[in-house]
Amino acid sequence: MTLFNNIYKNRKVLVTGHTGFKGSWLCLLLHQLGADVYGYALEPPTTPSLFQEAHIDELMTSYIGDIRNLKHLQEVLLEVEPEIVIHMAAQPLVRDSYKIPVETYAINVMGTVTLLETCRHTPSVKAIVNVTTDKCYENKEWHWGYRENEPMGGYDPYSNSKGCSELVTSAYRNSYFNPKDYALHGVAVASARAGNVIGGGDWANDRLIPDFIRAISKGEELQIRSPYAIRPWQHVLEPLTGYLTLAAKLYTDGAHYAEGWNFGPDDADAQNVEWITKTICELWGENANYNIDNNPQPHEANYLKLDCSKAKAELDWYPKWNIQQALRSIVTWNKAWLAGENIRKETYAQIEQYLNV
Repeated sequence: MTLFNNIYKNRKVLVTGHTGFKGSWLCLLLHQLGADVYGYALEPPTTPSLFQEAHIDELMTSYIGDIRNLKHLQEVLLEVEPEIVIHMAAQPLVRDSYKIPVETYAINVMGTVTLLETCRHTPSVKAIVNVTTDKCYENKEWHWGYRENEPMGGYDPYSNSKGCSELVTSAYRNSYFNPKDYALHGVAVASARAGNVIGGGDWANDRLIPDFIRAISKGEELQIRSPYAIRPWQHVLEPLTGYLTLAAKLYTDGAHYAEGWNFGPDDADAQNVEWITKTICELWGENANYNIDNNPQPHEANYLKLDCSKAKAELDWYPKWNIQQALRSIVTWNKAWLAGENIRKETYAQIEQYLNV
């Protein structure tokens, strides 16, 4: 089987947010597929970071800049002339959005406006995927998954800003990249909504797995909050292959796929925080323990799942790794990092393992 119909071989792909956790994995995946990879983002958001630990800048062309800087972004895109753009630059944390709501909206909403406006004036661009989140939906704490036609919402500034980003994408698609006029403009725009993404190389604050790795490194117990909150956990490679499948379809078939898409795990992998914590402690082995933080916490959804029937039926995309396999890969990756092993090599090995399932 030829992966993604060989669309990415020698093709120029621009990734915004490429220095972040997901962006770094995506750049390595694209490089492995033979793409000519470019990135636009701020400096890596954490120290350490996968971008630096795997020396990803050696494999691509990296531009450092703020997604809200229209002039600079325009200069970069006109210089690069990408055909495919995957937009992941964002303020990605719910708890941080309570602290910096203005900046969260500026980055997640106006950053999307800036990106789409720039693409509108870059003739080389043929396919655009705006990556948002499962939290963009109006959350009613349902026990079934949200479908792509459910209303946008978002309780907290992060979730709401991503709902706004979806609305911006819809407005730009209708106004400038209308599928009905695809023969005239030749640009297809879609959005992608994924669940709680986990994997090696994530050192963000206030995320369960990075908090676990930090605690282990210090010989401390992990403090968990909201132990019964259920999330659609998935390994980072799951949604990334979804985005690339979608972008390939946008590139080859255009208007038919220019809409919103969910990429989430199967229902059995929507587990609560304590189950995830207990399982990864068991996989890690010695010195891995946790306790529950009973202090008051900012509001976060208790129950959230995605219905991915559309992606399965129309894109032939399916999750490959269940939650146990995802957690095993995280333990393997982090133990390799703590042992000082070659992290780029370990990441490539996991990509190969995933793609060959």
